[in-house]
This record gives sequence, C-alpha cells and structure tokens, in this order.
Amino acid sequence: MNARKSLLLVLAAAILACGCTQASSRTDVASSAAGIQPALIGTTIPNVCVQTPDGKFHNLRAYLAQKPTVLVIYRGNWCVYCQKQLADLKRIQPDLMTLGYQIVAVSPDSPQELQKSIAGRNLDYVLLSDTHMDAAKTLGLAFYVDPETRREMERFGVSAVNLSAQPQWMLPVPAVFIVNTSGGVRWEYVNPDYRERVPTDVLLSAARSLAEK
Repeated sequence: MNARKSLLLVLAAAILACGCTQASSRTDVASSAAGIQPALIGTTIPNVCVQTPDGKFHNLRAYLAQKPTVLVIYRGNWCVYCQKQLADLKRIQPDLMTLGYQIVAVSPDSPQELQKSIAGRNLDYVLLSDTHMDAAKTLGLAFYVDPETRREMERFGVSAVNLSAQPQWMLPVPAVFIVNTSGGVRWEYVNPDYRERVPTDVLLSAARSLAEK
C-alpha cells in the first residue's frame, strides 16, 4: 500500500470516528459568489466533519449542541476583511457570552493556519477548519474562485494546499448565523460582497432579541 492510500485510510477512519461524513449532502458549488443559494432561516446546520487547530476531526453539530451559537463562516486568515471581522468578534465576545452564546468560526484554512490566527490575534473562541468545504457546500455558500481572484490570493501567499483539498479552488461567501442547540438557523447575514460584513451592533441586537424569546 502506498503512502497516499495509507493517509486516506487514516483520514477516513478519523472522520468515521467523529460520527459524521466528509461528503456533504449538498454538493452544488456556484460559479460565482453572486450565484450562491444560502441556507435559510429555519433550516438545520449540516452534520459534517471539521478539524480543530490540532488537526483532530470533530462533528460540527456537536459544537453547536453545547450552547446557542454565533456561527461565522469566513474566507481565511489571508483576507484582511476577515481579519477585521475576527477582531470585531473578539471585542463583542463578552457581550455575547453574557447573553449565553458561544462563537464558532469556520474557514477553509488548514489547522496550521488556524493556529496562526489564534496566536496572532489572541483569540479564545472556537476556530475550525473546513478544508474540504463540506460545511460551506451544505450551507450553500461555496463558489468557484475566478482566475483574477486566484491571482490576487496567490499574491497573499495562498496556495491550493492551504486553501482547500479540492482540485478546483473554492471559497465560501462570508456569512454569520445565529443557531440554537439543535442546529436550527434562527437568524443570518449573508452578503456575496466579501467587503461587507454585518456590523457588530446589528449582530448584538439580533442575538439579544433572540435570547429574550
């Protein structure tokens, strides 16, 4: 058995052990950010595997079951708009925690890149790796990167290795969901323009309103 097959068997065993599947139930990928069809309020977050910064596979739904969650889907540590968003989330984290929420942020970054994000920004909320884009695809957020965007990303030092395990480059449209412990989406903000992120006061207002119901 060659090294590649051995690695795939090890990964498959780890994925099965975490109680979910690597393949997503929804596999469509939009040709551009404008063409996505995101999950709607009332739908349920998929039961897919993600990786922790130490490389272990984990069931995303198991994280969400712990407490109501502000679930953030972002493009990666290389994206300056995502960097600002992660910092903004850290600033409002105490308010969200007081309301009973946790923050879980998911991106295509590798576990190693997540470690850099945590160390570089002193983050203490949960960051998870979706290198196979399973979470992004099942949430209807995945799209194929156009050549111009790919060239721009390469200038930031991003490669197919640390971006995604897929043969074609993909990214998620940034999104924020407020999710209950059953994985149900109660509120969302999705914008195909990656430069536009939900203002923190709007997010806090939504979280407060839902916490009171």
